[in-house]
Amino acid sequence: MVVPELLIFLGLFWGKPGSAAALDNCVFLGEEEKNSLYEDGDVVIGGLFPLHYSPVSSLQTYTTKPTPNSYKYFSSRALRWMQTMTFAIKEINQRRDLLPQLKLGFHIYDSSSDIPVSLRASLLLVNGQPETGTRVNRDKGLRRNSSSNLGCAATQNTASPVIIGDATSGVSMAVLRSLGSFHIPLVSYFASCSCLSNQREFPTFMRTMPSDAFQIKALAQLVSYFGWTWVGVIGIESDYARFAIQLFLQESVLYGVCAAYTHFYPVVLSQQALDELLDVIQMSSSKVIINFSNALEMEVILREIRCRNITGLQWIASEAWATASSLWEKFGDLVTGTLGFAIRRADVIPGLKQHLAGLRPSNIHESAFLTEFWEELFNCRLNGSMNDHSHGGDNYLDRLPCKGTENLNDVYSPYYDVTQLRVSYNVYKAVYVVAHALQDMSNCLIGQGPFLNGACADPKTVKPWQLMHYMKHVNFSVLGEKVNFDQNGDPIAYYDLLNWQRRPDGSLHLVKVGFYDASSPGRSLVINDSVIQWPVGKQASRSVCSDSCPPGYRISRRKGEPICCFDCVPCAEGEVSNETDSLECSRCSEDTWPNKVRDHCIPKTIEFLSYFESMGIVLCVVSVVGACISLSVLAIFFTYKDTPLVRANNMELSFLLLVFLAVCFLVGLLFIGKPSDWLCRIRYPAFGISFALCISCLLAKTAVVLMAFRSTLPGSNVMKWFGPKQQRASVLLGTAVQVIICLIWMLTSPPHASSNTDYSASIIIECVTGSEVGFWCVLGYIGILACMCFLMAFLARKLPDNFNEAKFITFSMLIFFAVWITFIPVYVSTAGKYTVAVHIFAILASAYGLLFCIFAPKCYIIILKPKKNNKKNMIQR
Repeated sequence: MVVPELLIFLGLFWGKPGSAAALDNCVFLGEEEKNSLYEDGDVVIGGLFPLHYSPVSSLQTYTTKPTPNSYKYFSSRALRWMQTMTFAIKEINQRRDLLPQLKLGFHIYDSSSDIPVSLRASLLLVNGQPETGTRVNRDKGLRRNSSSNLGCAATQNTASPVIIGDATSGVSMAVLRSLGSFHIPLVSYFASCSCLSNQREFPTFMRTMPSDAFQIKALAQLVSYFGWTWVGVIGIESDYARFAIQLFLQESVLYGVCAAYTHFYPVVLSQQALDELLDVIQMSSSKVIINFSNALEMEVILREIRCRNITGLQWIASEAWATASSLWEKFGDLVTGTLGFAIRRADVIPGLKQHLAGLRPSNIHESAFLTEFWEELFNCRLNGSMNDHSHGGDNYLDRLPCKGTENLNDVYSPYYDVTQLRVSYNVYKAVYVVAHALQDMSNCLIGQGPFLNGACADPKTVKPWQLMHYMKHVNFSVLGEKVNFDQNGDPIAYYDLLNWQRRPDGSLHLVKVGFYDASSPGRSLVINDSVIQWPVGKQASRSVCSDSCPPGYRISRRKGEPICCFDCVPCAEGEVSNETDSLECSRCSEDTWPNKVRDHCIPKTIEFLSYFESMGIVLCVVSVVGACISLSVLAIFFTYKDTPLVRANNMELSFLLLVFLAVCFLVGLLFIGKPSDWLCRIRYPAFGISFALCISCLLAKTAVVLMAFRSTLPGSNVMKWFGPKQQRASVLLGTAVQVIICLIWMLTSPPHASSNTDYSASIIIECVTGSEVGFWCVLGYIGILACMCFLMAFLARKLPDNFNEAKFITFSMLIFFAVWITFIPVYVSTAGKYTVAVHIFAILASAYGLLFCIFAPKCYIIILKPKKNNKKNMIQR
């Protein structure tokens, strides 16, 4: 290569020559470049197109000068791009409304997607070396130029102030780093690496190709749209793929998408590299693969996939191979259903097809590029051919001469296929960007220009940096599309979402099933699912690391694994999640509770001991029956009040006790039903006072029995101090203490109704004691009275008299103690309406114990053994 020598000349060219002698002594160093396409003009636009690709590797001996690289393939698609550039320039030259006083020319080289070749070509373009290949002169037309000894002055007019190219990001970056110091603009039509948007590093770069930053956003939204959260990401070892994959990994996190693996493979895929790649694909559970590569590498990968019989893969194509129909002929069964974003397509570029079809053996034999295309397409050799390349292993010298009857319409070639004008459209727009910049420059008024002191630039002697200024600010429409650029030199991104479908005849049909428009942030990605053809079945395949967590569950991340790999954990008690793949469960409000599947909160059931439920009905019946029995016994005692048995057992206190027992039974009804503040304030005092009355009566009766036998002792006058009035007074006094306790309780911290939401699925409407001290004082005082009663009854249990009540009272107090001692732990440990039920049960059990232990034996004698109800039988020992 002669890049160093050319740089010497480049410095001389862009510098200021010191003298005419310096110009006369300025000559080109290195070998002449013969293969290029040139047409003279006032402004000559440079072009770089990858007409060859896949270099044949050769071992350098370093003893002789290296021979030029040879390549395996010729790209007729890239030739169409090149021809689109020449067509656009000729179209502009024919217009009267655009650059009428200026003629555009072109100078086009083959970049071969090879950095050294591209650097040499770009330096030749900006140096303005006269061509020894095909040269189209404005005066003399097409001619062969063999001059190579022209000085610098003779070549300045042919230098290109702008280059349209290159197709790949890596080559574009290399060219920019070489030419950036000279402020020479580079307008790419297919380089999409987001790294090129860095205006600090590449200030002279522009492109009509959207940045990968937008494609990555589109890809992330695409895989998220179909629920593919576990995808494989592979790419060629290049700046294009590395930056794209890096951006995708960052963007995918925003959509909950994870990379099952990322793998880079070399440009030249050896068998070892293929095995490594295919092993990764086969071992992964992901069936969706995003591939950032060119069609050539994809073809090699698909060939190995077929050998391994791997099926069911969903390919996501980057824009580099989204429309590469050349893959279909051999691998249509493997790429059916492929989805990919392709750049905006022009339905038609008027006149382009005729321009492409204008090739004839008579007018192409002097162009190395066109000659090579013709000979490759028809496998023949033209007379006087300039082509010195051969592909596919055959020698181009061994080919038969062309007949001259060959016709482009008789064979298929990507060159002549204008159904997918995407990159060609970008080339077309790139030429018009330069043209409109020159037009804006021509319209400049002296004194109002953008440069120092309002100066304007002369389009015929334009400097690259001046042209760059105008190119940054162009704003025009072409074929109905508005063309402008952002501050990074990037156009507004628009992609077609294409689906690779099989026609009934087996051919490929690239169907547009959606689009991505970066200018519509609210709804940038639009997809029509119904027209998509899938690789397998009639719906999108699943590709997830973990199945989605349904509502009622939350995601639990697996330690050390990607965020898409997780376990589904049911929401905790009291929490719900109403979304799929919820990260957290939300707690229900105090008055609501999760339903069975825990996907939404439902109102809690209001719970209290009701008259209408079975337990409430039973307790209500038992209470009423107890009160009725008490009143019935009272009626019996009143009926037989004159009998010895009734008179001997302190009739007045017995009547009072039966009345108070009936009240105790009825107090239990106050604990049933929906609590309210007034009911709570009545419930507890009524309970405490009624039982205080009962126990006080029993205490008085026991004291009467004890005092009665004490009074029989000689000289005893005890009964005088414990007559009926004193007995009533003792009952009132014993009850008064309880009344005072209840009064203090009600005045300081009274009971009240409360909604207890601490329980799981219900709201307990309950009476809160207000003061625990008050409640336990009431209960404690009843216990003190009961203890006094029990002690006195125990002392009087062996006194003579067949119907001595002391032993019955003793037994009733034992039952009373058993009930209330058991009540305390049960009361504390139960909750809700069961606490109330326990309280009622204790009231009823103790009341029934008193009623039956004290009055059952008497009723038995009165009703069933009336003969024993006499004075004689009562005083028997």
